[in-house]
Amino acid sequence: MGLLSLLRKLRPNPEKEARILLLGLDNAGKTTILKQLASEDITTVTPTAGFNIKSVAADGFKLNVWDIGGQWKIRPYWKNYFANTDVLIYVIDCTDRTRLPEAGSELFEMLMDNRLKQVPVLIFANKQDMPDAMSASEVAEKMSLVQLQGRTWEIKACTATDGTGLKEGMDWVCKNMKK
Repeated sequence: MGLLSLLRKLRPNPEKEARILLLGLDNAGKTTILKQLASEDITTVTPTAGFNIKSVAADGFKLNVWDIGGQWKIRPYWKNYFANTDVLIYVIDCTDRTRLPEAGSELFEMLMDNRLKQVPVLIFANKQDMPDAMSASEVAEKMSLVQLQGRTWEIKACTATDGTGLKEGMDWVCKNMKK
């Protein structure tokens, strides 16, 4: 599954652009997810010091995925990318129980911004291949995601390194961006 194959499903009007913001704490797996979606080699993934953008054009449609670094020094700049976002993908490292409250706090703080009020949110519960990983439902419970009332959101289990769960998550994105 490549990003190109998803483009045709995203919007009924192919002249439009879609802007996807890919956020999460450092080491959550954002860049690996981005490279998997773009069908790129993931063996050379390094921490994102700023941001990565992948744009693909097909049939007059352009999908822009913005992968912004998650280090604490970079997070205050996330808000500079909120405008015109069509969907937010937030990635959680399900093996990092210590920083789960921090990940949740960052997510809820972002979602209070007016520029993200109507934006659907997909949460990827990443690293499910690890033996000590929390399940997606455990993450949802511990982060109190039920508090996201009045917002379109979904949590999907995934393993970025082999692509497991990414297609299902992107299918959800496609369905919810059409609204």
